Amino acid sequence: MLATRGSLVLGFLLLSAIGGNFESIPCKLRDAEHGKVCVCTADYCDYLENPTIADDSDFALISSSKQGLRFATSRGKFGTEEVYTVEDYVEPTPEAVNETVLSRLMDRVVARAFTLETRESSITRSVTLQLDRSKTHQKMVGFGGSYTGAVTYLVENFKDPELADHLYKSFYAEDGIGFNLMRISIGGCDFDLDAWSYAEEEGDTLLSDMDQLDERDVERVAQIKRLIEVSGVKNLLIKGAAWSAPPWMKTNNRWTGFGRLKRDYYQTWADYHLQWIKLMEDNGLPIWAISTGNEPLNGIFFMYFVKFMSMGWTPWTQAIWLNDHLGPTIRNSEFKDIVIFGNDDQRYSFPWWFQRMNKTRPNSVDYLDGLSLHWYWDEIFGSSFIDNTREYAPDKILIVSESCIGDKPWQAAAPLLGSWERAEKYARDYLANIKLGFHGWIDWNICLDEEGGPNYVDNTVDAPVIANTTTFEEFYKQPMFYAIGHFSKLVPEGSIRIDAIPSNVNLNTVAFLRPDNKIAAVLFNSGRADLDITVVDSLRGKFIVNVPAKSIHTLLYN
Repeated sequence: MLATRGSLVLGFLLLSAIGGNFESIPCKLRDAEHGKVCVCTADYCDYLENPTIADDSDFALISSSKQGLRFATSRGKFGTEEVYTVEDYVEPTPEAVNETVLSRLMDRVVARAFTLETRESSITRSVTLQLDRSKTHQKMVGFGGSYTGAVTYLVENFKDPELADHLYKSFYAEDGIGFNLMRISIGGCDFDLDAWSYAEEEGDTLLSDMDQLDERDVERVAQIKRLIEVSGVKNLLIKGAAWSAPPWMKTNNRWTGFGRLKRDYYQTWADYHLQWIKLMEDNGLPIWAISTGNEPLNGIFFMYFVKFMSMGWTPWTQAIWLNDHLGPTIRNSEFKDIVIFGNDDQRYSFPWWFQRMNKTRPNSVDYLDGLSLHWYWDEIFGSSFIDNTREYAPDKILIVSESCIGDKPWQAAAPLLGSWERAEKYARDYLANIKLGFHGWIDWNICLDEEGGPNYVDNTVDAPVIANTTTFEEFYKQPMFYAIGHFSKLVPEGSIRIDAIPSNVNLNTVAFLRPDNKIAAVLFNSGRADLDITVVDSLRGKFIVNVPAKSIHTLLYN
């Protein structure tokens, strides 16, 4: 909520508290072990319609905070001398707990109007943010999440189909967080109930079972089609990746371990990908992109640590397979325009992987439209790996294709319900990679259970949404969900990153010129002090907004 210093208008604040219009639905906030979550049931889930901008001087601000704001929308104008203040969340009084939503909102507004100290800190710092739409960078492809076998299992067990619809709309509807990308596995992955692939019968080089969906894909495909229907997502871009070929095609005849694709089956494995694309198309799920395989180094160097499905590649062998088999197979087919991504692995393999590929098969990387990165070692391996990759392959789409928390020995390998710190990790990495030139981001599982699964090798992690599997009657939106949403909700496909230069390190930010010519800027205050942000637009002028400590915001204006 915004208020100008020195005056608080009750009606204006009430409008802000419910999202800027009465169509939006506020979060049903609940205290959890590590912070606060938003609770969704079959008959209630929070949504926020995209704010409208009345005229050229207006702006809208969507705000979330550690203290409890979740997509709170407020408004103001450029050119005023007043300092707009985003009022942080105030716990409702005990007497208000059983009252109506409107009454609770009124109590919060009154509490804000007459409570001077509602912040974690009484310190205020300052920063000036210069926004310049004349200096442009990459065009965004979008944001998304992954629909794994674990998600399929959880949704299948929801007691009420309306709960599943709320999950779908929360991620992919316009009044959700506006995802347009999705990653699915070709066959199985670690977040399945067991390891599996198509063509598991030994010696089946004709791929005879790939004319129909495997039973483990039947429900997933049906659920994704329902997601498209109820969310209204206009252009869902689905990216597929294989974790492993069937064991009989591999050198070790196992799902995991030190195993590579046998040379005799290079063309069979290329045909497998083409047949999978056709199978999905025939079942109503057009595929936007595939990759050359999930984390190829797992089957070469990390087989002692990785217990789930994997298949090893080196850049030398992958160059041969891509150049001589997969590339020609796809490009000479009816699906010749499918986007092909390379690598699907960690920063430390960039750009060395692609350089070695081209040395093995000159120009083999030309078959790749994009390069996929997993975020897991971003904190260890710096930005130079990406800078060098962009210099080596400047025309490729760069996309983060997997991210989650809980994979490291020093992290809890399970959901931490309500953790704002995990939300901040997402915000920092999104900001860092977007500023490095990435065009999109696909998170890992959109939903997991309370243990961080199900997962057949207990490779448990956290997720933006956690299902209550005691009842299967509710799920919880984590702070991570809102952190991701501050990027995805108001930055649609086709948005172009523009210059956003803060005057000091107190603010981390990135900004975009959207296809509708509106400006969207993400403002992240990770500090323990409140922050006065003077926003200066090269055409619109300026305004000042005060945001609380530990908060993230999305600014939108004409």
